[in-house]
Amino acid sequence: MTARAALAADPRSRTDGLGWVTRAVFGDERTALTVGAAPPPGHRVVARYAVVPSLARARFLLPLGAPRATAASLLAYNALRPPKVRAVRAALGTLARVGVVDLAPFPRLTVSLPEGVAADEALLAGRLGAALGEPSVYAACGVRPPDPNHKPTLQLFAPDGRALGYAKIGWNGATRALVTTEAAALRELPTVTGAPEHPAVPRLLAETAAEGQVVALVEPLPPAVRGVPADDPPRLAALLAVARRGRPPASPRPLAGSAFLARLAAEADRAAAGTPDGARAVAAVAALRHRHGGTAVEFGHWHGDWVPWNLGVHPGGLVAWDWEHSGPDVPLGFDLAHDAFQRALVLRGEPAAAAARAVDAQLDGHGAGLGLGPADRRLVADAYLMEMWLRTWRLADAGAGWNAALHPALLDVIEKRHSG
Repeated sequence: MTARAALAADPRSRTDGLGWVTRAVFGDERTALTVGAAPPPGHRVVARYAVVPSLARARFLLPLGAPRATAASLLAYNALRPPKVRAVRAALGTLARVGVVDLAPFPRLTVSLPEGVAADEALLAGRLGAALGEPSVYAACGVRPPDPNHKPTLQLFAPDGRALGYAKIGWNGATRALVTTEAAALRELPTVTGAPEHPAVPRLLAETAAEGQVVALVEPLPPAVRGVPADDPPRLAALLAVARRGRPPASPRPLAGSAFLARLAAEADRAAAGTPDGARAVAAVAALRHRHGGTAVEFGHWHGDWVPWNLGVHPGGLVAWDWEHSGPDVPLGFDLAHDAFQRALVLRGEPAAAAARAVDAQLDGHGAGLGLGPADRRLVADAYLMEMWLRTWRLADAGAGWNAALHPALLDVIEKRHSG
């Protein structure tokens, strides 16, 4: 086969999820990808993948060539996955252990490099392996439809099946900001995770930036981790530990004059300059100041996406991951509010108005455990909803597009709350 024909088989030319993921993972132009075709002349094969279950319905790039690594990429942390996915992966993983997957009729993706070009120079997995001091790594990758708010993630394994790390790839303005935020949080968090009740946090192993991408390599989760049930009650002691970072409670401060409110106002002003609905956000922040400016609350950090699917339990206690929305200086109680909002919005499929009511109910039911009185709870709910709309705007402004579930519906909810 000619090099021209081999190039035509390159999945990076596709417009579906397989094309999106392979463009992100194999971005170096010297790398050749072929499916059902020989590598170009002068290239040597450096990796092979099974495209599971097919090119048209690709869901997973499964590394081949090391049965234990292949099996581990299917079986690692399977307890965190939905039951149907877990069952399929368990069956494939069992077959992979004895090398059967290498013989299965899945399409084969072949990765090749020109002679003289090192894998740890041209391949992302190779560069990350070099950062870990591992001479040989096998990378698995999930495939999902293209989405400007999603990040391709590589799971790295040693040939013997040891999990080495997880690499998130920030590839556009929105996802680069998220990966950078998480990396910054993970650099700082090891100094405070020894505090009583603070969840364990995966360590940041490496961070790289090249070719328009930001990549954060994070250590694997504890092997015995299990998911937190979707109906798990709020873990108030852990929320307090995250908010206070191992420090004593901070003295309450009024919302008016706080750095938090100043940030909301500045972001609303920027939104007003870029979107017609931004003027509504400016008015909503002003209404928040008018309604709650005199209320004093404790400010602290938050995880930013505290939901059951970002939490797990293991013999050492609670573990929390996905810190890409974390930040300092927010009213204590934001993570409690977010937990209720996302359970309603994502798990139950409820609209923004119902999710806002779930925030009120959760704060009324558990806010006292965080030391929040009635006025504090109303401030936290209203401020959190404003924060969430501004997060929606930030992602849209960075190129991720608007979240249709939250815009403009959440602005409507916020305005009704302030006028009520």
